[in-house]
Amino acid sequence: MNGKIPGSSRIGILTSGGDAPGMNAAIRAVYRAAHELGIEVVGIRRGFSGLIEGDFFLMDRSHVANIIHLGGTVLGTSRSEEFKTSEGRKKSAENLRNAEIDALLVIGGEGSFRGADLFNDETGIPTIGIPGSIDNDIPGTDFSIGFDTAINTALEAIDKIRDTAISHGRLFFVEVMGRSSDLIAIESGIAGGAEYLVLPGDHDAIMDLCARLTDAFSAGKRYAIVVVAEGERPGCSFEISKKVSEQIDIESRVVVLGHIQRGGSPTARDRVLAAKLGVSAVYAYTKSHAGVMVGELRRSVVLTPFDKVITGRQKPEPNIIRLAHILTK
Repeated sequence: MNGKIPGSSRIGILTSGGDAPGMNAAIRAVYRAAHELGIEVVGIRRGFSGLIEGDFFLMDRSHVANIIHLGGTVLGTSRSEEFKTSEGRKKSAENLRNAEIDALLVIGGEGSFRGADLFNDETGIPTIGIPGSIDNDIPGTDFSIGFDTAINTALEAIDKIRDTAISHGRLFFVEVMGRSSDLIAIESGIAGGAEYLVLPGDHDAIMDLCARLTDAFSAGKRYAIVVVAEGERPGCSFEISKKVSEQIDIESRVVVLGHIQRGGSPTARDRVLAAKLGVSAVYAYTKSHAGVMVGELRRSVVLTPFDKVITGRQKPEPNIIRLAHILTK
């Protein structure tokens, strides 16, 4: 890596945890904003693992050219057990100091921010977070980068599944991601006209589901789509489908969308959000903020301390829950 320009600032950037569409747009925004201000940007490959190993490179315009439309992350990502240790974080700090990096920007979710919070407090190296997660479960921002793309990917799948459901007169269970959040299921279910939503707390509410489906088919409905949030049990739709089949005589199929929801070109909404948060993260650094996440609440950029981000949980608004009950139950 080339030597630091005398008198200039230098920031490092990494992506951590699960990838989300729009992360590349955020990386691009960070570089463009920093370059405008005369700040050098160092890319860190493979998340916290690359931070520990010193896998750094000085970024230039070529590294962010033609990436705004790409899914995934050009920096790569990982989940690092070593970074959870004080020794791993100490080694990371030494690598940053040796590379003359003055601050660290972390694009990721709640788990990544737990590590970033410890790193900021223990090392004194200013650390700023940018929320990237398809689950949209991060407090301090109305939406996280990747959520809009994920629900649109799920919706596209639901619309296609409806075609074959109508053709064969079948019941389909469509399982979407969301380990700790049911927002993908709620929004894609509403938009996709699902007959029923099975959220993590409803996995055992089979009798209610069966009653709803029986009423629908008795009223003349020839097909039905049930959207299931995976919760802590990916693949739970197979068990739910089996239990339903034991109660009512309806032929069903299961479709688990899985990691297809993480990939693909980000929507315009995710690209604009990534641009806004990436640029705002650089400005937050120039104003000496540290230990915070940059988010957007009610169209305004806000900074939320890491300790509030990692101890809270983004929950669906009551209005969207009410809407889901009216339209899907």
